Amino acid sequence: MSGTIPGDGKKIVGILGGMGPEATIDLMQRILAATPAQDDQDHLRLLVDNNPQVPSRIAALIEENGPSPLPVLIDMAQGLEAQGAQLLAMPCNTAHHYHADVAAAVSIPFLNIMELCADTLHRADPGIRRVGLLASSALRKTELYEPWLQSRHMDVVYPDQQRQDALMALIRAVKAGRAEEQGSAAFSAAADALHDAGAQVLLIACTELSVISDTLSAKLPVLDAADILARAVVDRASGA
Repeated sequence: MSGTIPGDGKKIVGILGGMGPEATIDLMQRILAATPAQDDQDHLRLLVDNNPQVPSRIAALIEENGPSPLPVLIDMAQGLEAQGAQLLAMPCNTAHHYHADVAAAVSIPFLNIMELCADTLHRADPGIRRVGLLASSALRKTELYEPWLQSRHMDVVYPDQQRQDALMALIRAVKAGRAEEQGSAAFSAAADALHDAGAQVLLIACTELSVISDTLSAKLPVLDAADILARAVVDRASGA
């Protein structure tokens, strides 16, 4: 399969999804919104493996009592490549713990959300030195973003443990479809704590939090990893 429509030139994009399903749909909506289009044919072709059965990243990385998601992620990536995908993206930040191994298992580019965010932050303001991360506790435990940000002279700031625990409860509520019941006060409280801790900018680095990003009240500029990934998908797939 060639992977492109003759004369079109756009790459077919494969999305490793299901982590969670709503976050996958959210990324697709962001890709749609980021695409300059006058008609259906102007949009990108997406092959989406919306697989909620990927083993829990929280169980594997935080609780350390669950199986590794890596074999399933590799199978998904290889399946998308076999179907004709020419570019891969994965909305789940935490699952990017396995990015290097998944990328090594395929022969097509696999966008790296940490690298994209670090580059975007640095371009936005080379003077940024402290980035407040609104994310799963797994990102803090694995230091997923630190190498990418530190190589660009930025340090990561996390909420204190009490606010991080409340943020994790909110993330679980979004996964369970109970975000409105849980309320988003923990989201804004964590953002305020990061401001008080000296962060200069906030990065939403959890796709469940991206789903409810419009509920966030913050004193600092806010960037969203899901938006950054969506724009990169459109740029790379369109040849920009």
